[in-house]
Amino acid sequence: MPSSPTSKAELFPMIHPLPMQIMEQWTKSMEAAFKSMMQMAEFAAEVIDGATIKHINDLTANLISGTRMFNPALAMRSAPARSAVKKTTRRVAVVTGGCGGIGTEICRKLARNGCQVVSTYIAPEADFAKQWQKDRKAEGLDIDVVECNVTDFVSCEHMAREIEKKYGGADILVNCAGITKDNTLRKMDEAHWHAVLDTNLDSVFNVTKQFIDGMSSRHFGRVINISSVNGQKGQFGQTNYSAAKAGMIGFTRSLARELADQGITVNTVSPGYVNTKMAMAVPEDVRNGIIAKIPVGRFAEPSEIAHAVAFLASDESGYITGSDLSINGGLFMM
Repeated sequence: MPSSPTSKAELFPMIHPLPMQIMEQWTKSMEAAFKSMMQMAEFAAEVIDGATIKHINDLTANLISGTRMFNPALAMRSAPARSAVKKTTRRVAVVTGGCGGIGTEICRKLARNGCQVVSTYIAPEADFAKQWQKDRKAEGLDIDVVECNVTDFVSCEHMAREIEKKYGGADILVNCAGITKDNTLRKMDEAHWHAVLDTNLDSVFNVTKQFIDGMSSRHFGRVINISSVNGQKGQFGQTNYSAAKAGMIGFTRSLARELADQGITVNTVSPGYVNTKMAMAVPEDVRNGIIAKIPVGRFAEPSEIAHAVAFLASDESGYITGSDLSINGGLFMM
């Protein structure tokens, strides 16, 4: 006798509930996993938001305080692009021999262009330097002064540390310190030779050495060395001076190659005869004889030399390096 029809539950009494239990467990597991993923996403968002806010706060504090801060994104850019980016803080410009005739105009020009300028002086000229600083203050220029014997490497180290501590380092360096001890080589003594080479050439190494690491770390720097037309053409009675100034040009071109990919430019400015107190001390008939050989027909003004220095020191001059800018009124043309 055939049996009556039966339900699926009767045919599979043990199989039917099992898939339902597995489905319930799987669903609960997926819900838990999804919940964990959401919690992790929320946590990650909080961390990212916090890091972003901290970075923005740090940038804001940096802008307000004027503190120098290395920017990794900036460091990844090419050297010319880095140099083109202007900082939010004032450029710090160090001028050796800044209290002299040409140096004073360089300090004035850089200060009026918005730089924090620091001029060096030697210990015997401390009183003169302090009065010089007061005179600049009376002109509305807040220029700092610091003692430094540029012929002594240790003294230059101390000067650089003082500037680093006070201003965070130098962005612009103008090597302007120089002296003359003229005589023909036959009559020149050893002391006069070394005095000129030490002050005019060794000083460029002593001072520049102190600042290039800081410039490299900030990916910006301007080094301007004040050479001379006599370093290009030579001059009777100036073998020491001409040798030092010619050496400065060679130093400049070599260092420019070393630092070109780090946002640092190195150039020279080579003045001819400049209207300073030293030049005016030359007898008038001698001055007139010199002027007669200058196509422009006059001596340069110190402000004209300062203008050239300010041009090379600007942010916009980042593609000029290893160059010599001659300012001699046509006296010597290369």
